[in-house]
Amino acid sequence: MALGGLAIGTTEFASMGLLPAFAADLGATVPQAGTAISAYALGVVVGAPVLAVLGARWPRKHLVLALAGALALTNIASAFAPTFGTFVATRFLAGLPHGAYFGTASVLAASLVPRERRPRAIATVMSGLMIANVVGVPGATWLGQAAGWPAAYLATGAIAIVTMAAVWWLVPDVRDERRGSVLGELSALRRGQVWITMAVIATGFGGSFAVYSYITPVLTEVSGLAEAAVPVALAVFGIGMTLGNQVGGRLAEIAPVRTIAAGLGSAAVSMTVFAATASSAVMALAALFTLAFTTTATTPALATRLMDAGREGPTLGAALHHAAFNVANALGAALGGLVLAAGWGWTSPAAVATVLPLLGLAALYVAVRMERTELAAQHRIPARTG
Repeated sequence: MALGGLAIGTTEFASMGLLPAFAADLGATVPQAGTAISAYALGVVVGAPVLAVLGARWPRKHLVLALAGALALTNIASAFAPTFGTFVATRFLAGLPHGAYFGTASVLAASLVPRERRPRAIATVMSGLMIANVVGVPGATWLGQAAGWPAAYLATGAIAIVTMAAVWWLVPDVRDERRGSVLGELSALRRGQVWITMAVIATGFGGSFAVYSYITPVLTEVSGLAEAAVPVALAVFGIGMTLGNQVGGRLAEIAPVRTIAAGLGSAAVSMTVFAATASSAVMALAALFTLAFTTTATTPALATRLMDAGREGPTLGAALHHAAFNVANALGAALGGLVLAAGWGWTSPAAVATVLPLLGLAALYVAVRMERTELAAQHRIPARTG
């Protein structure tokens, strides 16, 4: 199931590395091309809850297969888009299966292990997304530079097809699994903790996307890296994500709230450092690694928190994690494009978006306070105020 995450991570993040290429080929400016990234993110936001609910009664293995097939078709369509408008439309469609795939696969993985091991199981499924930034994104960026940007999307479609074959043969048959219901999944939307945790994700990760969406021009125009070295820089970011995901999976089993808080606070510091030192290639790469590590370390804890908050709707809860993640994607790309269009300079997205993880910390504080109040009410004892 992590292999599908490799395909999803490659198509999502490779678009950022290839942004100047498809912008030039399709007649768009760099800030305009950022709308293609936002369109993909919007597709995730729409598709995650809708497909998770519509597929509530499907056996989870079958739903994973269908979503991987949709991922293959839409990425192949992106490769053959004749105009920028068509390309933006295909990127929206490619985003639709993203969140539902991870939501379904995460719940399936969590059901195969003891309850206390769920964060690590989710981290394993998510590892494909992280490894994509080590192998898939640099590889797709290199392929796009060497053979044209459409080749990167064709390669992603091929990975999705391989995913279908692997899931078909290797994932346990879940046809006898107790099926969920539409109403049960929708019940997740009635819980305040779900919405507040989504706000933590949307704001907490928004800053990272403001940096990453425009990373190629920053590294080439400010840091002085050659374009051929950009895939190496993307791999550094991917290694940080991969390590952060694995470490975060273990920390989430010990202290989930502290893991989230420490990750968001450290991300804000990393973004500040990146904005201040981007003129040095070494410092820029170090800050990118730290930003990737600290932000991604929060992922298993946040995903598990959403599944628990959703209760009767765990698949929708897990899918909403990726919807919120891509609200962050759209927010970061849009904010970065706005300040760049205003002429504030290539490092301005990192400087301005530093406030976003701090807003995530504020939302986390509200979530924890609400949780303590609910627990106190259940046990009929006064809520702590300290």
